[in-house]
Amino acid sequence: MTSNLIGRITNIIDPGDALGEVLFGLIMALTWTVGSRLVFEKEGLNVHDLIVATIGCNVAWGIIDAVLFFLGTTFYKSRRLRLFRQIKTARSESAALTVLANEFPIAEAPFSARGADADALYRALLTLACRAEPVKVSLPKADLFAAIAVFVLVSATAIPAVIPFLLIDSAHLALRTSNLFLIMLLFVTGYAWARFSGGRPFYAGMTMTCLGLLLVAIAIALGG
Repeated sequence: MTSNLIGRITNIIDPGDALGEVLFGLIMALTWTVGSRLVFEKEGLNVHDLIVATIGCNVAWGIIDAVLFFLGTTFYKSRRLRLFRQIKTARSESAALTVLANEFPIAEAPFSARGADADALYRALLTLACRAEPVKVSLPKADLFAAIAVFVLVSATAIPAVIPFLLIDSAHLALRTSNLFLIMLLFVTGYAWARFSGGRPFYAGMTMTCLGLLLVAIAIALGG
């Protein structure tokens, strides 16, 4: 069931984006639980308030992140339409090629290309652009579903944070278990990220764990 759910989500949102949202949600949940541990040592811990706060925070940021994702997608499409119109209205072929070169610099591409190869690539893109016609920027259902997936991913990461409090009577032990569980999920997220991107899974998992804990520490130190 879990693999089917993950498969459906990655069909409507890029795996890298999906894992990034999971990482964000885990950091948010860890910030609450680790911060609450500091409070627990001084004033005691209200488990009910912690559960409500953790879920509420992730749901709220899930909504915000979903809206920002949707707006970002719309902006990207509008920018591409603007680029297309610039190419179509360019005064000369060289001006159109310059527009393409500025928008898609070969130096930032994940491959090396010589001058002649780069010129051939830009000319091929220009040919495709000249043959096509501009279309109105729309808001397809796929973008809406992707935004919903972002909301689900960020919100759902609060679940592993609160499960220990529902199963363990000792608040102190439940808090430690929750922290440990979330840290393990940071490693799993980094590991999965490397599997999708072709990196070294164990190294990426350890890096993601350390990075996540560093960001949590910064958030707590700044009053987050």
